[in-house]
Amino acid sequence: MSRGRQPHAALHIDWTRCEGRGVCIELLEGVLVADEDGFPKAAGQPAAGRTDVPLARKDEAFAREAVAACPRLALQLRSV
Repeated sequence: MSRGRQPHAALHIDWTRCEGRGVCIELLEGVLVADEDGFPKAAGQPAAGRTDVPLARKDEAFAREAVAACPRLALQLRSV
C-alpha cells in the first residue's frame, strides 16, 4: 500500500484457527507473506501476530477469495 493512503479494508486473521496452509498467501501475494513457520503475516512487518492487515481497494477482491477459500475459516474481511 502506498505511504499516506488510507486502507480501504482490513483482513482479520484469527490466530486460534489458522494452521498456516498458505491459501491466503497465494491469493494475496505482496500483501501477505509467510513467516518462518509458514503462517501469514503482513508484507513488510517484522512478525506474525498482527490480527488486522490493511488492504487497498485493489486487493479487496483477492481478500474475499482468500476468506472464502480458507479451510479453517480463520479470515474475515472488515471495513475500516
